[in-house]
Amino acid sequence: MNKKNFLLITGIFIGILFPLVMPAQSVLPPSYNVTWHSQSENAAGSMPCGGGDIGLNVWVEKGELFLYMAKSGSFDENNALLKQGRIRVKCTPNAFEGEDFKQELKLEEGYIQIDGKKDQLQTTIKIWVDVFRPVIHIDISGNKSVKADVAYETWRFHDLLNSGKANNANSYKWAPPTQVITYSDEIDPKGNSVLFYHRNRADVPTIFDVTVKQQGLEAVKDKLYNPIANLTFGGMLQGKNMESNGVYNGQYMDTDFSGLQLQSKKPAREHHITVYLHTAQTPAVAAWKTGLQQVITDATKHAAIAWQQTRNWWKQYWQRSFIYLQPGKPDTSSALWQTGRNYQLFRYMLGCNAYGNYPTKFNGGLFTYDPSLTDSTLRFTPDFRNWGGGIHVAQNQRLVYFPMLKSGDYDLMKPQFDFYLRLLRAAELRSEIYWNHKGACFVEQLENFGLPNCTEYGWKRPADADKGVEYNAWLEYEWDTVLEFCLMMLETERYAGKNINEYIPFIESCLRFFDEHYQYLAGKRGRKKLDGNGHLVIFPGSAAETYKMAYNPSSTIAGLRTVLTRLLELPSQYLSDSSRTHWQSMLSRIPPMSYRQFGNYTTIAPAKAWERINNTEVPQLYPVFPWGIYGVGKPGLDTAINTFKHDTDALKFRSHVGWKQDNIFAARLGLTDEALQLTTQKLKNSGRRFPAFWGPGYDWTPDHNWGGSGMIGLQEMLLQTDGKKIFLFPAWPGNQDVHFKLHAPYNTTVEAAVVNGKLQSLIVIPEERKQDVINLLKPGKP
Repeated sequence: MNKKNFLLITGIFIGILFPLVMPAQSVLPPSYNVTWHSQSENAAGSMPCGGGDIGLNVWVEKGELFLYMAKSGSFDENNALLKQGRIRVKCTPNAFEGEDFKQELKLEEGYIQIDGKKDQLQTTIKIWVDVFRPVIHIDISGNKSVKADVAYETWRFHDLLNSGKANNANSYKWAPPTQVITYSDEIDPKGNSVLFYHRNRADVPTIFDVTVKQQGLEAVKDKLYNPIANLTFGGMLQGKNMESNGVYNGQYMDTDFSGLQLQSKKPAREHHITVYLHTAQTPAVAAWKTGLQQVITDATKHAAIAWQQTRNWWKQYWQRSFIYLQPGKPDTSSALWQTGRNYQLFRYMLGCNAYGNYPTKFNGGLFTYDPSLTDSTLRFTPDFRNWGGGIHVAQNQRLVYFPMLKSGDYDLMKPQFDFYLRLLRAAELRSEIYWNHKGACFVEQLENFGLPNCTEYGWKRPADADKGVEYNAWLEYEWDTVLEFCLMMLETERYAGKNINEYIPFIESCLRFFDEHYQYLAGKRGRKKLDGNGHLVIFPGSAAETYKMAYNPSSTIAGLRTVLTRLLELPSQYLSDSSRTHWQSMLSRIPPMSYRQFGNYTTIAPAKAWERINNTEVPQLYPVFPWGIYGVGKPGLDTAINTFKHDTDALKFRSHVGWKQDNIFAARLGLTDEALQLTTQKLKNSGRRFPAFWGPGYDWTPDHNWGGSGMIGLQEMLLQTDGKKIFLFPAWPGNQDVHFKLHAPYNTTVEAAVVNGKLQSLIVIPEERKQDVINLLKPGKP
């Protein structure tokens, strides 16, 4: 079944399931809505809005409405993730030129409402995105007739030469081997509409072509997945009862633009503006235009039910899981209350890419804006984001997707899983061609076509360098991050009973790589492929990007052990007897983790040995998270706590910023005070106008791995599991009120509320799982 039919059937199902209204009570506290009573100075003061696979930045500036539009998978020739453009709306007479103004993100139903009043004129604008069809709606209504002007604005009305740090937005980064150009779009006004699109050119080498050649893979080029060739993305702006009003030019922030304007034929009390978006790989533009027309036809056919379907989708999304902190006494100045509200706001942002063909990007998702508003030295177009558009940085992406297990958002995980499935063959070809063995070799900074980023791979490589290894001090030999996505795939089966047959070959191939590659390397060094105890020798390895040229890194050992164990725990239908025997044998070959002393304290070592420290991650605590070997209720907890409290590197590297996961470690270890401090530091208001636009951290704004790691830490403070055991409030301060509903393994949901230090309610579904709950709520300090 293709994606379009799947979404259509899903939409019809939801329409049947919720044909008229949802439950009367509010799903979310109204205080969680973000409300502004003044207009924004610029795009940095924008609100996120979206659905399906579309994200909007929405703001009102000097009486005019602005929208940046982004859609998943819109990669240009250089692998920059380009925006679809900007929409500008102005009403005449203009109620938004008065003093009475309100802009509100209505979370429960997933839309933004903007109200303006000037004298006796009142105007309301409602902005929403159809969850099931790629359509943006701007609905204007008021108590008096007004004229509406709407414009499509683009900064790609001519070719743009990228130089210096501008290339951080694409895959060439700091070392382009040639001139890098962002090629112009096609823009065509047609009566009451504007057609706009970017088609990747066939007459110039794309980043795919350049990278394949650089890495010596031209002989298998036709076997590699190419997401860039023949890709066209864009759409059509339409206004009901509108007509063309010409072209104009201007500058917004640091960027020149061209605008094509539509105006209403006559004043009216209601105006309906629609933007239809379409992204597809087609042999010619004509086929893409046919696809766009199908989007328009489908949206027109379902116009009467689209809003109700979208509204109901968001409502059931919020009912699926939630965390409310201090629900009975909202205090917007409280960092803890902000933490609960911002958890929900960030989950809203994740929900805006529920059905994308590509994962939500860690470095801004669909909600980036003009870069000089994040870093004043970066005076580039709104397409800019640091760390590229098509590059998948696994250590960052994992933090965006792990919280979806406990929030029950398994459908949102599919874009991330499918991303890897598409690239399996490329990863296997790397192993076959470079080393003549089997298994999938996935690198840390992975392009959307499955190869290492060209600049991180290295343009000035020694002639005898191993072609399969990035010539890069940070990334060399870092291959284990894919195991975290293997674990997520396995966990969707354990949590929700999902059928994961399609992912088993992927997981097995990733494991096979480590088994075969490290025996291959040992065989090149000497006569024996295993050490004296019959274990793999994982060298050279890498403990995250931090402990380099590592011997038996603990993060890799813990990952292999956990993934193999979970694979062997699957029901019988997933693995043959011979496969189980094979993977059991590999599990027996995984070496033990190493330990080291700090005074009298035994701690987990990052590795048995290493040559240097390059970064500030704490992989010696990865056996705590994500691998779950140590934690509350598990053996060796004291050793893991010693590592958190006494390892001098762990102490030196501690932070709440960006991808740092110290808050998660603290929660997993039952360290309530530390978990509370670090998690509230992460999830409290961002300091930007929209509270969940954190960053840039180490990456960009809004920093999605900052938000994701905050979500995980808060979840782990409230609920942890070990086998069938469910630990309730393992790191929660008993003096803080909370009401939450989270998911646990074996198709279980747990809803609990604490008021004044006491467990007021506990609902476990199914009921029989209640016997597995262990309440660890401790009396809190008054």
